[in-house]
Amino acid sequence: MNNNNSNKFPQKKFLFVSWESLSGDVAWQIQKEGHQVKAYIKRKKDQDVYDGFLEKVGNWKDHIDWADVIVFDDVLGFGKIAEGLRKRGKLVVGGTAYTDKLEDEREFGQEEMKRVGMNIIPHWDFSDFDSAIKFIREHPDRYVFKPSGSAPKGLLFLGEEEDGKDILEILEVNKDIWVKRIKIFQLQKRMVGVEIAVGAFFNGTDFIYPINVNFEHKRLFPGEMGPFTGDMGALMYWTNSNAIFDATLGKMKSTLQKEGYVGYIDINCIVNGRGIYPLEYTARFGYPTISVQMEGILTPIGEFFYKLANGENIDLKTKKGFQIGVRVLLETYVSSDPADIQFYKDLSVLFRRPNPNYEGIHLADVKLVKGQLRVAGDSGCVLTVTGAGSTVEEARRQVYGRLKNIRLQNMFYRVDIGKRWDHDSDKLQTWGYL
Repeated sequence: MNNNNSNKFPQKKFLFVSWESLSGDVAWQIQKEGHQVKAYIKRKKDQDVYDGFLEKVGNWKDHIDWADVIVFDDVLGFGKIAEGLRKRGKLVVGGTAYTDKLEDEREFGQEEMKRVGMNIIPHWDFSDFDSAIKFIREHPDRYVFKPSGSAPKGLLFLGEEEDGKDILEILEVNKDIWVKRIKIFQLQKRMVGVEIAVGAFFNGTDFIYPINVNFEHKRLFPGEMGPFTGDMGALMYWTNSNAIFDATLGKMKSTLQKEGYVGYIDINCIVNGRGIYPLEYTARFGYPTISVQMEGILTPIGEFFYKLANGENIDLKTKKGFQIGVRVLLETYVSSDPADIQFYKDLSVLFRRPNPNYEGIHLADVKLVKGQLRVAGDSGCVLTVTGAGSTVEEARRQVYGRLKNIRLQNMFYRVDIGKRWDHDSDKLQTWGYL
């Protein structure tokens, strides 16, 4: 994990605030660096997550004055609260009401991209299915169906037919069911190319360099098959800047400055030989992105977050080469059956060879009971395992070697994280983006 030279930086008090169990891995790292940490998790089913690792509190507001820095895990809805605390003079890592809206409302996000001069993909927003069906019939093309607002983003569908018949059929067959669940959705012209995300930390006035370039693997199964998930794993590297960042996220500097945004933000894009096409914002930590980033960040995270919240221009130290992260899951990740959840509850996570320092092991829904790592919560997302190397293949060898060292009944993970780099890098090189 990170080099621990936190004795050069004074001990600080960090309060982590979460609706659900997400940011414990970052909190744990900061605690290991010698800082004091308290964590609040609202969701009742997550109350045992991080037991044995972190001190948890029942009401985070009682600890505002105690904290030197308050860190929101940036799940949507915290932005307004973070803004209010900043106005009170507190140091906060977290979003704003505006940045929450960037991600939550696809139409607004696209409008903001266009306003600052990004080359957006043609898209059309709808609030009823019959209008969308009529539109596709009148304008046959390949489209992407994207639910907006509170609808599950996993219902995203990538059209393959050049005349849009596959999207048309899906809308016609499902509209009577979806009308009660999806109030707003978007049809976006389908662009073919390499999906790539560029992101950076922002300190309230400027981006912190280097920036992060990452390739998420969002589908459940290898070969990009199965349902969309939050993220099954990622390949990433750090760089001073590039053409994709300059054409997209770099254009947001003055807006984020005006907002006083503090935290991480990225934009994922489709790029090809014709151009760079931004898709959507993630104005918060990504999961497991932040854990994979910690594999590559050499600056102590506690010091980094304190200086970030304090508006300082930090010289962020990162590893050269590549980092890979892979999520370790149980069947309860895709099943909400109470019997399954109960079966895996408290199940031990073992290691074939001892790993006392948890090298490359990052917390998800686990706890520590009498020195034994056990499954907690009900998400089925147990760990993120990371590795690094000067080449992608070296990083893959390290991360999958660490995964083979884990013993957990019926665990599963994707075995192809990073393999797309072989052909994606060739395309990106040819198009002039590397």
